[in-house]
This record gives sequence, C-alpha cells and structure tokens, in this order.
Amino acid sequence: MRSAIPQGDAKRDRALGAPFLAPVMPPDPNHTAFLFPGQGSQKVGMGKDLAAADVSARAVFAEADEILGYSLSRLCWDGPAEELNDTAVTQPALLTHSVAVLRALEARQPGLAPAVVAGHSLGEFSALVAAGALDFAPALRLVQQRGRLMKEAGQRNPGGMAAVLGLDVEQIDTICRAVEAESGGVVQVANDNCPGQVVISGDEAALTTAMERLAAAGAKRTIRLAVSIAAHSALMSPASAPFGQRVDEAGVRDPVLAVVGNVGAQVLRDAAGLRADVKAQLTSRVRWTESVRRMIAEGTQSFAEIGTGDVLIGLLRRIDRTPSLTALDLPETLDAFLA
Repeated sequence: MRSAIPQGDAKRDRALGAPFLAPVMPPDPNHTAFLFPGQGSQKVGMGKDLAAADVSARAVFAEADEILGYSLSRLCWDGPAEELNDTAVTQPALLTHSVAVLRALEARQPGLAPAVVAGHSLGEFSALVAAGALDFAPALRLVQQRGRLMKEAGQRNPGGMAAVLGLDVEQIDTICRAVEAESGGVVQVANDNCPGQVVISGDEAALTTAMERLAAAGAKRTIRLAVSIAAHSALMSPASAPFGQRVDEAGVRDPVLAVVGNVGAQVLRDAAGLRADVKAQLTSRVRWTESVRRMIAEGTQSFAEIGTGDVLIGLLRRIDRTPSLTALDLPETLDAFLA
C-alpha cells in the first residue's frame, strides 16, 4: 500500500538546483515534532549505511531478525524489491528502520526528546515506540500481524487505491459517497495527504467509477496505485477484530510524549486513546493534513522525518511552508541535525 506519491515540486526543485529541505538547524525540543513514514517510503538499501556506521542502529536490525525468524535486515539492505514490497515484510521493515534511526539519534544525544510525535498510517506504530507507549519487540510483532491480517482481508475483499490530484478532499469525499450510495459498493477517502493530493480506496467497480467522476469534476490526474488491497476502507473490516485483540495484548501504555493520532488528528496522551486510534485506523482515513496543522497550532516550528526517504517532508511543504524541515536517515544527516 503506497501511502503517498512522490512530490512533483520536489523533483522540479532538485532539477533547478534549489534546496529541497530547509537548512538544518539545531533542534529546539520544545518546538520540534518527529514524523515517521508509512508504506510507500520503503526502498532497497534502507538502513544499510546507518547500520554499518552505528552500533545502536545495527542492534535494532539484529533484534528484528531474531524476533521475526528471518533476515529482515538482508531484505532491507539488499532486496529483492519484490519481497521488500510485500506488505507483510514492508510493515516490519519500515518500523525497524525508523526505530534504528531513532536509536542512533538518541545515542548521539542522550535525553533528546521532541515535543510531539506522529506517524503516517503504519508510521503511527513507530511514533508509539518513540513516545514510550510501546516497546520495540511487541510493536514489531504487532505490525507483522497487521501486515498479515491486511493481506488476508484484501484476499477476502479485493480492491485497490488511487491518488487524486488537484481536487479538495471535501469534493472528493462527496463524490465517493455518491458512488457508494448508487452502487452499493465501497469507495472512500483513505489518505488526506496534503492539499491537492488525496488517496481513495475501494472495490474495483466503485473505485473505477469514482475515478471517472473525479476526472470529470476537474481532477488534474487520477493515478491507480500499484497495490492489491483497499487500505483504510471498510474492505479491511475482516482484520478489525483480530487486530484489535492483538493491540489489546501488546502492552500499550500511557505515552511520555504527546502523540497526534491519524484518525482524529487529535493530541493523544493516554493508552486508551492510542489503542482506539490504531484500531480504527484500519478502516478509517489518515487525516495527515489535519494532523500536521494540529501540530503547528500546538507550537511546532520544526519537523524531522525519522526513517526512509522524505515523502512526509514533501507533503508538509504543501501543507505549510513555514516550519523548518529535515529528513533523518544517514549518519551525516543525524550529525548535521545535532550540530
């Protein structure tokens, strides 16, 4: 499941020689948010340079290999891409890489903590680890089960996803609801990524009809995504009960840092709220635009993306260009962030 598509403006900026990220500034923990990416950010080679250079990061990958019973590190570092892109592998891989980056950052500056954390879809589980609400080992087992259950739900209820560019989320939501009412099928907003980029999710017939109507309504593009499940839609409901049980058994506790949840785009400060949010996330939209605006309203002045790539930074540039932005992945980016 691809949670976000690459930003055209970022590619254009690079081609023109303009900086993609704002100059790295020393973090002010009282006004900094850590963001964690979801599916769509994975790539072969993720974490390889960091693990080679940092013992803390390397230990996280080694722990993941032992817990999962296969070499997740090999798949992250060397592929093949086809295996890494299997949702049952992708989900633990992205969590592991984000936690490895986080541990390397903490090793460089012990006690460093942001004011707030948030993650896009799957990334919310990395945020729970960062917030002290969930230990890495149970989080890894939980996302492994999440990937398996979502894959099984997709086999029971086939569907897909599509990105819609150039229409506002309210208009897209209205058209999707109309298609559902007329067809009896399922198609709904899955990810409100940023102004002008929304992902919809549903069964084949309803999704195709919605894409046609959205194009007729003025969408710049509708792009079918290379996924075989309808994530963040009612078609994932077969996974809800078993996944909810796994969440209840995982040992989620009150966070020591504020967490902004995907489903309500609200600041969550207790275990009950966190459990409810990640359970509902399976069939509910990711309110990423609202989540970022909530963090800015709460006083966030800088954002750091912790993990693979800079997809979330690209989205944030379209939501609000004011905050300082940086992506943390390689050893040199961590060192510059803490300079």
